Amino acid sequence: MHSSFSESEDPVPAARHSAHPLSCDSAHPPARRPPHRSTHRSARPDRGRRRVRGVLAAATAALLAVAGLTLIPNASAAENPLERGPAPSASSVAAARGPFATSQVTVSSRDAGGFGGGTIYFPTSGAEGTFGGVAVAPGFTASRSSMAWLGPRLASQGFVVFNIDTVTRSDQPASRGRQLLAALDFLVERSPVRDRVDPDRLAVMGHSMGGGGAFEAAEARPTLRAAIPLTPWNLRKNWSQVQVPTMVIGAERDTIASVRFHSEPFFDSLPSDLDKAYLELNNASHFAPNIPNTTISSFSVAWLKRFVDDDTRYEQFLCPPPRPDGEISEYQDTCAHAS
Repeated sequence: MHSSFSESEDPVPAARHSAHPLSCDSAHPPARRPPHRSTHRSARPDRGRRRVRGVLAAATAALLAVAGLTLIPNASAAENPLERGPAPSASSVAAARGPFATSQVTVSSRDAGGFGGGTIYFPTSGAEGTFGGVAVAPGFTASRSSMAWLGPRLASQGFVVFNIDTVTRSDQPASRGRQLLAALDFLVERSPVRDRVDPDRLAVMGHSMGGGGAFEAAEARPTLRAAIPLTPWNLRKNWSQVQVPTMVIGAERDTIASVRFHSEPFFDSLPSDLDKAYLELNNASHFAPNIPNTTISSFSVAWLKRFVDDDTRYEQFLCPPPRPDGEISEYQDTCAHAS
């Protein structure tokens, strides 16, 4: 690799743990119902309705039956060339390290273009082909070290993760959104691991103003596969033009980007027919994403797998919604993708 990059190995530990396994029901909901809601507080007005896809599925099944074909459970999943890793379980999704051994390279600010450099975490195995790419931006005044815990977790589940620095630590959300996109372009065009990344399967994440930047990036580039803003902050409240599947993660006790003025109106403004979800961390602060958090990583893995890899094996962790517990104060999902 180029001399300006440094590399180190992060092997998969022998033991794995699950601090907060995901929990969900088994039956899919009927078509055309309001977003699924699981909350510790009183219910809010409906936030969108599901799309109807059952007629086409039923017609297809009928044609196959007439032709004398046998439908095999999970056949579509087995035929998905984008699946990476073994069949998931609640414990595997929540594990601190997934099934892939990882390595990392550092990109200096002088080699970066349009952003401040960063660290790329990636699976070392090339046996399963290319992986989806994810760019992660920090919050106001923060560096990439504030989100460093998340990179190897996601990479070990089968993603190439670019945890970036911004050009300046005071960059605003619009700038951070442009920098996230610049980082993705670098990742697939010039990075030393570009041959490991599928340029058609990219996503963005970010904390605070970086989360606000994730909204900006998703709006600017509708070809992205997923966006996950973490306790996002942005003066803009209307994201009705976003066409990227988006999971908003807010924090109940956030006094910097309160859910009332940020996460909730952001989620509400997203199109009602969009694949979208809102997860609120119970009794958590604005800085919850800056330390290892199994709830954040578990649902991020599930969302990225479902939409970046189109891996329906992870649907079970998103729809129906998880039961309320000590970690989640509210969860909503349009579950259009479950139809």
